Amino acid sequence: MPIPIVNSIASWFLKKRFHQIELFLKYPNEVQNELLFSLLKQAKDTEIGKQYDFNSIRTYKEFSERIPIVNYEAMQPLIERSRQGEHNIFWPRPIKWFAKSSGTTNAKSKFIPVSIESLEDCHYAASKDLLCMYLNNNEDAQLFTGKSLRLGGSKELYKENGTVFGDLSAILIDNMPFWAEFSSTPSSRVSLMHDWETKMQAIVDETKYENVTSLAGVPSWMLVLLNNVLESTGKNNLFDVWPNLEVYFHGGVSFNPYIEQYRTILPSSKFKYYEIYNASEGFFAIQDQNNSGELLLMLDYGIFYEFIPMDTYGNEDQKIIPLSQVELKKNYAIIITTNAGLWRYKVGDTIRFTSLSPHRIKVSGRTKHHINAFGEELIIENAEDALKAVCKHTSSEIVDYTAAPIFMNGKEKGAHEWIIEFKTPPQNMADFEELFDNQLKSLNSDYEAKRLNNMTLNKPKIHQGRPNLFYDWLKENNKLGGQHKVPRLSNSRDYVDRLLHLNKIK
Repeated sequence: MPIPIVNSIASWFLKKRFHQIELFLKYPNEVQNELLFSLLKQAKDTEIGKQYDFNSIRTYKEFSERIPIVNYEAMQPLIERSRQGEHNIFWPRPIKWFAKSSGTTNAKSKFIPVSIESLEDCHYAASKDLLCMYLNNNEDAQLFTGKSLRLGGSKELYKENGTVFGDLSAILIDNMPFWAEFSSTPSSRVSLMHDWETKMQAIVDETKYENVTSLAGVPSWMLVLLNNVLESTGKNNLFDVWPNLEVYFHGGVSFNPYIEQYRTILPSSKFKYYEIYNASEGFFAIQDQNNSGELLLMLDYGIFYEFIPMDTYGNEDQKIIPLSQVELKKNYAIIITTNAGLWRYKVGDTIRFTSLSPHRIKVSGRTKHHINAFGEELIIENAEDALKAVCKHTSSEIVDYTAAPIFMNGKEKGAHEWIIEFKTPPQNMADFEELFDNQLKSLNSDYEAKRLNNMTLNKPKIHQGRPNLFYDWLKENNKLGGQHKVPRLSNSRDYVDRLLHLNKIK
């Protein structure tokens, strides 16, 4: 199809879709409220709908008082029944697909239901909206002159009892429309390869001769792929391989530790970075402006949002509020009710609102991925911002990291123990430690108070990880691939102790 025609079709779709987006921008609470009652109506005759009498719920207050907040463990028995082929348990239409999570918060695998509605009205809708927003902000974009290099999960799909499970990316690739296959690289055959290391070389071989205009994938794994492309082609930067490359759509982990490395291999001020916020449970937010660190919360994807202020999270006086009651700059845990049958489900992520008109957010961390062994409430956002600043100051580059507490022992104070694998290590690790400690103090008043005169916390202890340390840990745990992430912060020492052991060998 000629490029001008493709651009015309995209422009038409863009204008049509923007009218719908404007609706939830102007009337966010009304759109969310209408969506909630639509979900309740659709599921009123399901097993869970009858249990809580969805049919008689008339207000948000009734909804919030009647239906409990749940985590995966609470939903697991119902999900397992659905995986065995039972229908109409928590969603009226049969659930065929289940996204197997990487289990970063729990060693046990999770199987998240993916309905036809969530596939079409959430995940695929978001992919189109992402392109819409990018094209709307960049009228001279030439995305459709070439292909998008997508890097998804490495696991194939598995069939069981008439249902299918695997990485969400594999489910999306397996079900995507023909035009997406035509405009993407590598092929579905390569994308769905099981062995990650074999797949990586196959992607390099298949994509290096394509006209790639955009990239999409998790920053850590995409960086590995792109460095392999440069090594394979002998080029100095990616524009020598793909001269028409113009944007990278990224998500999954914070971009902060990687941005300087990307700027090295993509040395152009015109190159764009667009962030997304999605998970197995749904597609939540999209960067809607050039050069922005904020994401627009998408309110019409079949997901009803509620929030728990983190200062009450897990307490007896825990509060749960709808979108209409959120405030700026507060940390919230996200609760979702979805068109795949998740009812008041804890996602496990925390966000902050940077704007209330429209509702824009920043992902601040995980409810379980923080360190609070001594009342310091260190969250991933603090760690990422501190590492970015110190790496810039010391001209160092990070591959990956993790951290955990050193617990108090007798009269010995506590501390945080970090393992950082560097691509370019700092010249002086002691200076790096001191700068990092001071940066954390400047970002987190609770941490600063606990570090005052070493009252509760001693200074952080940082180990330099050997090359490929985190890769070997992921491989040992069968977690190689685009959807898997290293646990950043933990209140237990399980990850750190194993990584310290691996750091001594090889």
